[in-house]
Amino acid sequence: MQDDPFSGALKQLEKVNKLINLPANIYEQLKAPHRILEVAIPVRMDNKEIKVFIGYRSQFNDARGPYKGGIRFHPNVSKSEVKALSMWMTWKCAVVGIPLGGGKGGVIVNPKELSEGELERLSRGYMRAIYKLVGPNTDVPAPDVYTDPKIMGWMLDEYEKIAGQHVPGLITGKPLSIGGSAARSYSTAMGGYYVLDEAVKKLKIKKAGSKIAIQGFGNAGANMAGILAEKGYKIVAVSDSRGTVYNPQGLDIKKLSEHKTKTKGISNFAGGKNMAEHIFCTKADILILAALENSVTLDNVRDIKAELIVELANGPITPQADEILSSKKITVVPDILANAGGVAVSYFEQAQNAYNYYWTEEKVLSELESMMRESFKKCWEKKDKYKSDLRMGAYVLSVERVALAMKDRGWA
Repeated sequence: MQDDPFSGALKQLEKVNKLINLPANIYEQLKAPHRILEVAIPVRMDNKEIKVFIGYRSQFNDARGPYKGGIRFHPNVSKSEVKALSMWMTWKCAVVGIPLGGGKGGVIVNPKELSEGELERLSRGYMRAIYKLVGPNTDVPAPDVYTDPKIMGWMLDEYEKIAGQHVPGLITGKPLSIGGSAARSYSTAMGGYYVLDEAVKKLKIKKAGSKIAIQGFGNAGANMAGILAEKGYKIVAVSDSRGTVYNPQGLDIKKLSEHKTKTKGISNFAGGKNMAEHIFCTKADILILAALENSVTLDNVRDIKAELIVELANGPITPQADEILSSKKITVVPDILANAGGVAVSYFEQAQNAYNYYWTEEKVLSELESMMRESFKKCWEKKDKYKSDLRMGAYVLSVERVALAMKDRGWA
C-alpha cells in the first residue's frame, strides 16, 4: 500500500519541530492547509458525451506572500497528495528566500487518453472552477506533472476572458509569446544542477569517473541528464515508467532523447541494454530521483548504492526510507531545495510580468545560480548547527522563515 503523502509531510514537520521547538500556536497552524477546494469539471468529449473530472486546489500558507504551486494532470492525483505538495511548496519558496507561499492543484485524469481538444476543454474548465481563488496577488499556478506551457496558455486565456483584462502574472510557466520567462522550460533541472554541484564539492566526489543514474526521464529528468552530460558527468542508467536502460560506459543522452521522442519510451535503446532490475540496483555514485512521490520505500531503499541522492521530484522518498538512508550516511539533497529552480524562475517570471520588462536568458540563469548556490550553503550551515542531515537543515531554514513571517503578522 502506497504511503499517504500528507502523513509523510506531517512527519517531516514533526521532526523539524523536535529540533527547533516551534511556538505551539505556530506549529498547530502548520499542520493543515488554509483551505482546499474540490471541484467537478464537466467536459464535453469528442464523442459529444459529458465526462466529469475531479480536481483540487490546496492553499497551504501565505504568510510570506501569495500561494504558489503547480497544477498536475495525473490519474493518481488525490486530496492527500495536493495537500502534501502545497506544504512542500511553502517550504520550497521559503528555502530559496522568495516572497511566496505554498499551494498546489491537480486533476484526476490520464491526459494521454485525451485528444488535444478534450485537453484544452479540461484545462479551461479547471480554471473556470478555481477562478475565484487565484490571482497574481493571491494564488499563482504553474505547470507540473503532465502539464506544460501550452496548457498554461489556455488557462491564462480563460482567466483573462473572465477578468476582462490582461493579467500575465496570474500564471507562470507560460509560452514566451505571452509573458513567459527565458530558461523556465529547464529551470528545475538547472537549479538541481547548481545544488548538485555544491554537494559534489562538499562531499569531495570526483567528477571524473563518477557514475550517475537517473530515475525518471520526463521534463526535469531529461533536462538534468542533458545538463550533466554537457558538464562532463557519465550517466550510466536512466529509467522511465516503461523500463530502464544501462550502459556502464555512459549513455548518449542526445540520442536517448531522440529515441524516446520516436518510440515514446527509452526501452530498446541501441546505445544501452534493457535492465531487468530496478534502477536503484545500479552501481552509481549519484542517484537523481526525477519520477513521482514515494518512489523510494522500505521495499527498495536497501538496493541503493549511491553516495549522493538528489530529489528532483517532489517527495520521492518515504519518511521510513529516509531514516535508513540517513543511518547509512547517504547524503540526500532534499526536494524542497533540489527542485526549487522551477519556482525560483517562476518568481522571476512574475517579477518580469509586473514591470513588463523581460530578462535575457543569461540574466535569468545568473540570478538562478546565485540563489540556488547561496541557498544550499545556508541549508548546509543549518545542518551543521543542528547536527542533522541536509533535509533537516533545509527544513529548519524554511520553517523558521515561515514561522517568523507568521509571528510578525501576529498569527501566533
